[in-house]
Amino acid sequence: MNPIPVLSATEAAAWDTAARTQYHIPSRVLMETAGRAVAQVIVREFPEVLARGALVAAGAGNNGGDGWVAARALHVAGVPVWATGLDPKTDDAIDNRALARIDGVPEIGRDEPWPTAAVAVDALLGTGAAGPARGDVLALAQRLVAYAAPVLAIDGPTGLDLSSGEAHGPVRARVSVTFGGPRRGHLLAREWCGKVVIVDIGFPPGDPSWPVLVTDLWAGARLPKLTPTMHKGDRGRVTVVGGSNGMTGAALHAARAALAAGAGLVKLVAGPETIDAARASLPDVLTVESALGPELEEEAAQALEWADALVIGPGLGREPARGQFLKAALACRPIPTVVDADALTLFQGPAPERPLVLTPHLGEFRAQFGDQLADAAANDRWAAAAKAAQKVKGTVLLKGVPTVIADLRGPIHVVASGNPGLATGGSGDLLAGFIGAFLARGSAGPEAAALGAHALGRAADHGARQWTARSLRPADVLAALPDIWRAWGNLKPSAAPPVLAALESPETE
Repeated sequence: MNPIPVLSATEAAAWDTAARTQYHIPSRVLMETAGRAVAQVIVREFPEVLARGALVAAGAGNNGGDGWVAARALHVAGVPVWATGLDPKTDDAIDNRALARIDGVPEIGRDEPWPTAAVAVDALLGTGAAGPARGDVLALAQRLVAYAAPVLAIDGPTGLDLSSGEAHGPVRARVSVTFGGPRRGHLLAREWCGKVVIVDIGFPPGDPSWPVLVTDLWAGARLPKLTPTMHKGDRGRVTVVGGSNGMTGAALHAARAALAAGAGLVKLVAGPETIDAARASLPDVLTVESALGPELEEEAAQALEWADALVIGPGLGREPARGQFLKAALACRPIPTVVDADALTLFQGPAPERPLVLTPHLGEFRAQFGDQLADAAANDRWAAAAKAAQKVKGTVLLKGVPTVIADLRGPIHVVASGNPGLATGGSGDLLAGFIGAFLARGSAGPEAAALGAHALGRAADHGARQWTARSLRPADVLAALPDIWRAWGNLKPSAAPPVLAALESPETE
């Protein structure tokens, strides 16, 4: 399976151009394939369309041409369909409207009433559209909204900038169908796009430098495997450092998560209260009591030397002594290290020869990398994360919607799983523990970070379906995790051609 790219409008246009000029795929072939794929998705997602039909609103450009092809494909299959829209202005769209008319697709004049249909197809504007809809396009979009049928959008709903994610409205889609890979705007504005279905229309392989969407198939192929002859030392040793007095939960969450992600041994270096809590509630974890600064005690140093990977920061605290402790810890054997939570505020630049994964949310990103880069991240989190990775000479996982993972080498990875149930204390600690477990098994930083973030998101999605996003807690995410590991153990594609992947709408209740 080829990687699924995450594209800006400029990259999408370049891919289309390369398909036509470098690989000699005619634009009419791409449009025909796109429209027919849309028709298939319509029938799969809205089976009631077979009896009640679809209404297609087509714009003047190639997006409208895709709509005319979809209308014709439904019509020749006997599905009730009606088409309305603007006069096409591109050659391919003009020809496909003519073919639809020849085939007998019923066409509705602009001022005529619309029949009741099971689904409305928004084929008004394509990937390159920016800014609010205007004029006749806006009038048709507003009529689609007033029509009150569920909307399937081709490319994306009218009024959504598919590069920036800025939503001007008025259309919200139940389903959005996109070609080859999701656009950035799909992932930045999930509430406007609904379920995002990615279909193959015959594009050539994408640019290897483009960001890659992390899917279950991608994750399952990279999940560290277990073998029948393994012992606990083979499964990786993780040391978690944090848990100052009064901040017990964070370190315990990270330790539990490392075990749940497959680590063979987990050692916790923490303050006295956290150690007492761990001994009472988490007997699987080895413990080392520490003052967490300013000096690194001998037993704590031994715990760092013992480990295959280090997670430092959950519940660490930000007092000056913690900064000295962090510096001393990072001066030990240079094992792969997750710098998380409080350690992100205390961290002072690259740690020589030590593989690093930093896991900031936007506020921590600002504290670590400054206002200028944080402001840039608000507009382009992809570029900002890449610059941050260069600055720390390691992997940066910028949490958010979507989560973006950048490194010194290779493509950016993008994780779109998850839901608002993760917007609770403890979710980031689970993520840090997951990443630590994968690092301990030898996964490279970007791969470990992407696996950890996608595991967290998929477990949260599963948990929200069982317990709702509103009530989801870290323990629920861990409880859902075994089902994710089982699913990833089955590497069969979950979608049937032409569908490459589908991103379900995040649970919000």
